Amino acid sequence: MKVVFLRSAEADLKDLRRYIVKNFGTDTWAASYQKIKQSVAMIQAHPQAGRIPEELENLNSAQYRQVISGMNRIIYEVRLDVAYIHVVCDTRRDLKGLLMRRMVGAV
Repeated sequence: MKVVFLRSAEADLKDLRRYIVKNFGTDTWAASYQKIKQSVAMIQAHPQAGRIPEELENLNSAQYRQVISGMNRIIYEVRLDVAYIHVVCDTRRDLKGLLMRRMVGAV
């Protein structure tokens, strides 16, 4: 399966990198990034293996999935033979709030 990072996910990665390097150093970022790459490889090989995020269960939309990668979560959408990565964020972040801000910003 092909994996595509949407612009929002690319921006998330840059923000995450800045935050981790500033607060924890480059070694921590390297370890986190390695885990993210492993999770993306898992998505590519087994896209349906991710869980449906709790925040999206009420939408009855099984194409949205998540994987936990260390202290981060990756939210992606499976459509035909492509997995679109929408969000890469800290597991402690308010996903509902993040998604609402993105929806409002997209209008």
